[in-house]
Amino acid sequence: MELSFIERGVIAAILIGFIAPMVGSFLAVRRSSIISDSLSHVTLTGISAGVLLGQTWNIITINPLYTGFIFALIGSLVIEKLRQTYHHFQELAAPIILSAGVGLSAVIMSASKSGYSEWYDYLFGSVVSVTEADLMFIVITSITVILIFFLFYKELISVSFDQEYASVSGISIKHINFVFSLLVALVISMSMKVVGILLVGALVSLPVASALQIAKSFKKTLIWGIVLAETAVLTGVYFSYHFNIATGGTIVVASSVILLMVLMQNYVQLFVNRRKQ
Repeated sequence: MELSFIERGVIAAILIGFIAPMVGSFLAVRRSSIISDSLSHVTLTGISAGVLLGQTWNIITINPLYTGFIFALIGSLVIEKLRQTYHHFQELAAPIILSAGVGLSAVIMSASKSGYSEWYDYLFGSVVSVTEADLMFIVITSITVILIFFLFYKELISVSFDQEYASVSGISIKHINFVFSLLVALVISMSMKVVGILLVGALVSLPVASALQIAKSFKKTLIWGIVLAETAVLTGVYFSYHFNIATGGTIVVASSVILLMVLMQNYVQLFVNRRKQ
């Protein structure tokens, strides 16, 4: 059965809403949420390179999602290496990669013959632009991410919360960090067609930020993050389709509104508790 363009977009959005906060929860624990923004710009470099190669080599059809994933994976590994190099200044790794990604993207995009509309879809997302090949990539990527989470969940938890304990326990921190880099690269590359490269970092971070205000444990943070992300994604897709506005931007606005509501609820609850005392 062939899916319509809107059905493809909705399925892709639901999968992204499920996967993104899973990685975002670990990034929050590692205090490395900025990495998602840095990798999104590196992914833009990969997409630009894929588009340019497709225009240069007319014989070969290149899906920019694949080149975007390759660049995202390389970028995540470089960030991890830089974090080790600048051991006492690890926060420098993300801005270094972000700056390099933006510069390379600008150079490659200027050499490309693509029109504004194509770049707009990649930058800000478009639920109606998801092709069958894109959906297949997103489905395979989602399954891969879920399998990796189930296989390495305990190790990821241990390394994220206490690397010294993980090392003493015999866990290979280097290997687990590579697995985590692969996870981040997969999530960033699969999200860019719906959410947009410039906004994917927000979908990774905002639902988790809301969940942290509600949940009292890491597992509950994961669950609440997924619930809130799906709420934002479905709301964003609905309004973007009916009002013909950018999908990624609408999803991020919905996520921001949810975070604001959660914060306001907490402040109200705190005020009520103080009045009772």
